[in-house]
Amino acid sequence: MSDSRNTNSNYNSKRPPLILISPSVEVKGAEFGDMSISLSETYQAAVMAAGGLPLILPGIASPELVAECVRRCDGVLLTGGDDINPELYTQRLPARLAKTVTLAGGGRDLRELILIDEIFRQRKPVFGICRGHQIMNVALGGTLVVDIPSQVRGAMKHQRSDKKSEIVHEARLTAGSLLAKITGKQNLGVNSTHHQAVERVAKPLRVTARSEDGIVEATELKQEDAHLLPYFMTVQFHPERLAPRHPEHQALFNSFTRACMMNRNSTL
Repeated sequence: MSDSRNTNSNYNSKRPPLILISPSVEVKGAEFGDMSISLSETYQAAVMAAGGLPLILPGIASPELVAECVRRCDGVLLTGGDDINPELYTQRLPARLAKTVTLAGGGRDLRELILIDEIFRQRKPVFGICRGHQIMNVALGGTLVVDIPSQVRGAMKHQRSDKKSEIVHEARLTAGSLLAKITGKQNLGVNSTHHQAVERVAKPLRVTARSEDGIVEATELKQEDAHLLPYFMTVQFHPERLAPRHPEHQALFNSFTRACMMNRNSTL
C-alpha cells in the first residue's frame, strides 16, 4: 500500500499541471446551430508552451459542475471575450453607453462568477486576461468603464483589433510588482483590443500597470490579501497573442504554470 501511494505521489508531482480555461460562448454553433463554446487556440498554445495541459471549462452554469472542475485542476485561466453585463456593477446606465455594450451569451457572466468564487474557496492559482481581468474586478466589488471613447477624455484608441497580435502602446509597470518581476521591465509593450476597462478597483486589488492615459492594465492582490490565493495576476492586454514573438509575454504563462505546479505539489 505504501509503495502504491509513493508511486501515485511521484506521478502527480511530475505530470503537467492541468489548467482550466474559461471559454466564450457562441449562441449559434457550427455543428447544429445550438449553444457552443469557443476558445482561441492561442491560449491553449501559450499554456502548452509553458508545460501546462489545457482543459476547457464546460459551457454550463452549474455550481456543482464548476466546483468539481476547479477541484480537479491545478489553476484557472480566465480569458477574453464579449462585454460583462453592466447590471453587475452599475444601477444606472445611460442609453448612449448601453448601445456600446455587446453582452456575452450563454450565461457566461454567471458561470464565471461561480468559477471565481470556487477559485477563492479552493485556493487555486488564477491568471485573468482582458475580460478575465475585468470580470475578476467586478466579482470582487469593483466597477468598469463601460466605454473608454465615451467616458475617458484624452484616451488613446484601445480597441485595436486590426493589430491584435502586435504591440501598439506601452504600459508602465509598478516597481516590485509580480508583473515587473516576471518580465524584467519598467515599461511593457502590449497589444490592445478592448473598449472597456477597470474603473473603481476592487478593495482586495492593487493596480500594477497603467497605460499613458491612465487605463488600468494589470492588477494583483494587495499585500495584506495575498494570502487568499497562491498566485494572482490579471492583465488587460492579450499576452497569448504576443507570446510567440515576445518572450516577456510567454514568461507570464511560464510563471503562472510554474505556480500551478508548485501549488499542486505542495498539497500532495
